[in-house]
Amino acid sequence: MKKSIDEHAERFSEHADEYDDAQDAPEYRAAVDLVVEHAAPGPDDVVVDLGTGTGAIALALAGDAGRVLGRDISDGMLERAAEKADDGGIEGVAFGPGRFRDPNVPEGVDVDVVTSNFAMHHLSDAEKREAIATLAELGPRRIVLGDVMFFGDPDPEDPFYSPEVDDPATVGVLADAFTDSGYALTAIEMIDEQVGVLVAERVAAA
Repeated sequence: MKKSIDEHAERFSEHADEYDDAQDAPEYRAAVDLVVEHAAPGPDDVVVDLGTGTGAIALALAGDAGRVLGRDISDGMLERAAEKADDGGIEGVAFGPGRFRDPNVPEGVDVDVVTSNFAMHHLSDAEKREAIATLAELGPRRIVLGDVMFFGDPDPEDPFYSPEVDDPATVGVLADAFTDSGYALTAIEMIDEQVGVLVAERVAAA
């Protein structure tokens, strides 16, 4: 991680109010749509949305899932997400602090689906592997990850990400991390050579 968790949290809290207006890149919007589509929770499912930000994924899934838990490191983003839920009269979603390696899921809650969009790329490759292993320990049948990721060699003159704060992985690194955690990729959606969505399903025990 190129910056500390506290530094990332402060940076996002400072921009929480205008965050939604700033996310006008078509690649970001496409990733949101694909993550929601592939998550496909049932009416009794519990969804955990990591790096929920202002709730783009969590709020979109709330109408289909039984319960959605949005988790983020930024108090400002969480406050904005809760405001949007209240303004829209959206029920069945709760926002609170949490991070990839400590999702803060209440004891006794069985998680069915985990989603994340445009958040994991802040971690180093080793930290991503730890994060995916932690998500797998929650026992979801499906993990859907939308993010900045490299399908080939990125053009250093035209990065989609911010090199000073972001540390994207290759699709291969992410695929290996899922495999090592007992999941198989069932869909790989390339939105751009530097943006994609991965869908991982838990492999049934033999």
